[in-house]
Amino acid sequence: MCGRITMEPFATRVRSDAEVAREHHGAPRDDFRAPGGVDSFAFAVDPRGRLAWQSNDIDGDHVVAILSERVSDEYLASLRERGVSYLLAGTHDVDLAVALQKIGAQFGVRTLMLEGGGTINGGMLHAGLIDEVSVLVAPVADGRVGTAALFDVEVDPSAGTGQAITPRRLALESVERRADDVLWLRYRVEP
Repeated sequence: MCGRITMEPFATRVRSDAEVAREHHGAPRDDFRAPGGVDSFAFAVDPRGRLAWQSNDIDGDHVVAILSERVSDEYLASLRERGVSYLLAGTHDVDLAVALQKIGAQFGVRTLMLEGGGTINGGMLHAGLIDEVSVLVAPVADGRVGTAALFDVEVDPSAGTGQAITPRRLALESVERRADDVLWLRYRVEP
């Protein structure tokens, strides 16, 4: 599972603000699972439907868009035409707990790898939906301004505020030295 920004390079393009501004305000719609038997998925959390998909496949993984209810009927129709499955999980933004429940119910997925950036990682941690943190530490120092964080705060630009992430204790499960002096650290997230 990745967030929108991480998935942008795999989509054909990013939809314009005008395209995204066409929002749905009617009755709830159903989720869509494209026909065909697949067992490997690329879940893309994209609340506003910014990603324009040309294909339903990323390196053998079936694309599943995780959207909010506000995406337009036209956008959903374009996903169906391309065989891209989608789940509607939340009215205005994606409710990550609902998304995970639907992923399990619709696709039978019980274990999910989160490969997103700081925003989705922070949202999942804040919602209590992460049970393990796996970190690869490379022997490189990078002090550039704007370097991505592992866990970040989602900022609402209209309000100028973000939701603080409640600190979570991590318990070290294992340390493994890999090739090129890379360390693989695995932590259990404590309740």
